[in-house]
Formats: sequence, C-alpha cells, structure tokens
Amino acid sequence: MELLMRGAPAAAALTERTAARAAALCERGVAPRLALVRVGGRADDLAYERAAEKRCAAAGIEVERHELGAGCGQAELEGALSALSARRDVHGILLFRPLPAQLDEAAAAREIDPAKDVDAITETALLATLAGRAETGFAPCTAEAVLALLDHYEVPLDGAEVVVVGRSLVIGRPVAALLLARNATVTCCHTHTRDLAAACRRADVVVAAAGSPGAIGPACVREGQVVVDVGTTWDEGAGRLVGDVDPAAAQVARAASPVPGGVGSLTTAVLASHVVTAAERTVS
Repeated sequence: MELLMRGAPAAAALTERTAARAAALCERGVAPRLALVRVGGRADDLAYERAAEKRCAAAGIEVERHELGAGCGQAELEGALSALSARRDVHGILLFRPLPAQLDEAAAAREIDPAKDVDAITETALLATLAGRAETGFAPCTAEAVLALLDHYEVPLDGAEVVVVGRSLVIGRPVAALLLARNATVTCCHTHTRDLAAACRRADVVVAAAGSPGAIGPACVREGQVVVDVGTTWDEGAGRLVGDVDPAAAQVARAASPVPGGVGSLTTAVLASHVVTAAERTVS
C-alpha cells in the first residue's frame, strides 16, 4: 500500500474552512447552533456527543445538549424535537440513533424541520440526497465523509468505476447517490451479489459499507485500487474496532483508509459543516 488515507488531516482541513465560514456568520450577527438530542446514555452515543462538541467548538459552533430519559415516551421526544425545530436560533438538530424500542423513530423524525436535519434522518433530506438535490437537504454525515476523504486525498471520481458494498439507507445508498452526482459509474453490491470479488476487482474505488468484518478479502482487491473502509464493528476477542476490509486486502490496494482513524474521524467535521451551511441558508 502506497497511501494510508487517515481521516484526521482531512477533518482538520474541513474544520478550518468551516470555522472561517462560522466566523463570517458571527460578524453578521448569526451564531451557528447545533442541538444534540439524546435518549438515555448509551456509551457510543456519549462518545459521539463528546466528539461532536469538541469538533463544533473548534469550528466556532455553539452546541446545546437535550438529554431525555431512556424510558421517555413518544410525546415527550416529539415535543422536544418540535420545540427545537421552531427555534430560530437553532440551525441544526441531531437525534442520536438507534432509539429505545418503545419509540417510533420515523414519527419522531417527522417533527424535525428538514432544513435543520443535518444528518438526513428525515425522509425529505434523504430523498434530496438520493435525488441529487444537495441544495435542498443534507446527506448522512458518514456517507458524505467518504467523499470528503476521497477529495482530500485527490482521488478522481469523474468517470471512475466505483463499487459500493452495502445498500443501507444510512451509508450504502446515499454514498452511491453522492458518487453518481460526481459522475462516477457506480455498482452497488450486497449479500445477493453473485461474485462479489470479481465485481470489486473491476473497480477503481471500492467503498466497503457492509457492516461485516473482513467481508472484503484479498481476492476482492487488486493493485492500483483505492479502498475506503466504512465498516465499524467491535471485536470482543480483539478488544477493538475492526472494519469490513481484511488488513491483508488493504495492503494490496494503492491506497486504503484505516479503521479506526479513517472515515469515522471525518463525520463530526462534516456535521459541523452542515450546521454552518444550514445557518448560512437562513441569511442568504
């Protein structure tokens, strides 16, 4: 492998650009603000909350927490989201998911103003992403972080053959839509793909978003490729996070992203940029 595509440098560069935009807004009397809505205290939610707060602070974005008890009812959650959507001083709303079993995520999402939906939880924002209408909504942060990483390392996408392994509405399909909007030729593979290895080897870029550790083995990768690993699974035996790409496969590629330290490092930077964009749209 010639190039290890770490997310930290890309995140730092994006945060610097976002901070400049936030400062310009503040000069116009608009302070970008993100509301974080968390139900309960899941460890992964708390970790992401801390990371988001730190990133937003570096970008000059105000953050407020709204914590609801793990046993809260649907009306309480929807009321909190509706109130935040109505506030003019809140530009972005992030609802941590998954929600506890007693809550209806789709119904809760309908209480979020799509203009403030900075992680594509609403159907309106997701449709805008899939339809290529970036000006009317925000893509899921992790999906957009994939493109931000590729852009930072100057991986050409126009005309490139890209295979996306995974078809979820959180990463796989949105990533495919974003790549299509950049004029890449995209193949979306999944568990029913007959010859995954052959499909992956044909590509210039492979985006692994299956959520299956080691799903992309050495047979799936050839020399000269770029491989982006979006998978994050906790390996109890190893006591660490592992990705979808077998380490031996990553070594074959020309460039690959690590897990951890790759795409995941960029998601909060993308989140911050979405908040500032949402604030900019209120004064444009």
